[in-house]
Amino acid sequence: MRIGFIGLGNMGRHMARHLIDAGHVLTVHDTRPEAAIEHLSLGARWAETPAACASDAEILITMLPNPRIIEDVLLRGGVAGALPEGALWIDMSTSTPAAAERIAAAVLDRHAVRRLDAPVSGMARGAEAGMLQIFVGGTADDFQMALPVFEAMGDPDKVLHVGPLGAGYTVKLMINMLWFSHLVATSEVLAMGVKAGVGLGVLRDSLLASPAASNFLQNDILCVLTEGDYDDSFAMMLACKDLGLAIDLGRDVGVSTELSALVEQIFRRSKAQHGDLAGEMSPVRLYEALAGQEFRLPDPTATPEGTALNAV
Repeated sequence: MRIGFIGLGNMGRHMARHLIDAGHVLTVHDTRPEAAIEHLSLGARWAETPAACASDAEILITMLPNPRIIEDVLLRGGVAGALPEGALWIDMSTSTPAAAERIAAAVLDRHAVRRLDAPVSGMARGAEAGMLQIFVGGTADDFQMALPVFEAMGDPDKVLHVGPLGAGYTVKLMINMLWFSHLVATSEVLAMGVKAGVGLGVLRDSLLASPAASNFLQNDILCVLTEGDYDDSFAMMLACKDLGLAIDLGRDVGVSTELSALVEQIFRRSKAQHGDLAGEMSPVRLYEALAGQEFRLPDPTATPEGTALNAV
């Protein structure tokens, strides 16, 4: 299948590589030509402009940082007008239904271009492994047509058709909104507990054995607790952008977002303190400062001082 792919960032570069590996004919574009070196070495073609990337595509995939850039590429970059009639545009960025509708109303509907929104979860590690979760909004027919493409980039068991156009964007924003809330709530609880004198490991084990257990506490925060890794594969500026989009969606549909607005404030404070490019787990550091210690579990492979490795 002839696929155009625009956006070879931390996630997109891996996704595009998997499409090449799956045998698709790929044309790629990015604002940084050097981002395509690996893909060109694997047989992809380079397009000098976004419009050129779209001009011969049966499917065009965009994986871009925010709705403004998506609109720039589709409208001012000439992509919408360059897409062949009947082509399928799949936006795998994190965006909003309202932004996609603005693009469709401006150009796409007049050019008989089909579209799906298919944002992803799984971070750069999932993209590299080809095991992303993909949440697809659009018609069932378009979803089925694109399913082999999605399965080349994602976990086949986690490629989900979640509803009509816009539903994919919505589900992804809700996932991010809840995950970021988990991060703040968990960090606050750990800071309070350890400062009150409970050991970090004991506190975490107790929480995991209780109704308050969560996947975040079980798995996601382990990179901080065991390695001091705040996950710089997804930057704070993007996390704050996603929280802002989720709150915008709440405003659009008339649902108040008091809790999420507070979470967004905490993330923005962390971004100001730790930098735009700091990892998405950086708000944990705010609570480590309150606790007066880093949140680290003992290395289970470490040998206590004075103990022989072969002791019985």
